[in-house]
Amino acid sequence: MTNYTLPSQTHIGTVALTVTNLARSLSFYQYNIGLKLHRQDGDTAWLGTGGSDLLELKELPGATAVPRATGLYHFALLIPSRLELAKTLKHLVETETPLGGFSDHEVSEAIYLSDPDGNGIEIYRDRPREEWEVKDGTLQIVTSPMDIDGVLAELSGGETWDGLHPDTVMGHIHLQVAHLRPSEAFYTNVLGFDFIARYGTAASFVSAGGYHHHIGMNTWAGVGVPPRPADAVGLRWYTIQLPTPAALEEVVARVRESGTAVTQNDAGAFLQDPSQITVRLIAA
Repeated sequence: MTNYTLPSQTHIGTVALTVTNLARSLSFYQYNIGLKLHRQDGDTAWLGTGGSDLLELKELPGATAVPRATGLYHFALLIPSRLELAKTLKHLVETETPLGGFSDHEVSEAIYLSDPDGNGIEIYRDRPREEWEVKDGTLQIVTSPMDIDGVLAELSGGETWDGLHPDTVMGHIHLQVAHLRPSEAFYTNVLGFDFIARYGTAASFVSAGGYHHHIGMNTWAGVGVPPRPADAVGLRWYTIQLPTPAALEEVVARVRESGTAVTQNDAGAFLQDPSQITVRLIAA
């Protein structure tokens, strides 16, 4: 298979989740997180900030949580500024939303939490690219305590909350995989992402266009964990959006050349990575 690099405009799109109670999830994602309901059709709802759908939620009453399985570690909502991060943090505190932690990754500042079903969420802002440190050819991604007081100091006191900023996008997705190296090889050699960095011995980051990461992958739940059962809460599929139909066709051809099955319909091209995580490919 020839070398291939994804177009720099490639990014992560809609993330589809299974939830146990759609009404409860809609309340959480609208009231606590600040997303807007774009539309609903029976047991399925689509949310975002007024533009493209960021989340698709499908209800499956009785679905169980299976933490030691491949699938979602977290999805990450990228908001456009430190001020917007501060406004979001203030709102989360005021709504008494349980928070899981805060990190400064040098390239970004992030808030971590989970939805009512335990699906992991990151809300973050990027530092300007010119501030990202590269050492010995490797982008430096670290995990340090976030300066919470510094973030909140962005507030002047007169801000109002009207949900997440309209320019919010799905910045990246972080996956629990069964084995790290086969996953790295698939996402780089087959799909065409660039390898960015390895975090310890059990996590890796890949991206398109020099971004710090569009996809993270880890084996922190255990090496060789099984696929997520169909009747479990969590990730149903996530979207990689290519900039043109031609780019989509090229990636689909490479996936087929690798021996991976692809199913195409009006919703996109669907395939499974080495950990049996379903990936949806679409063109802008």
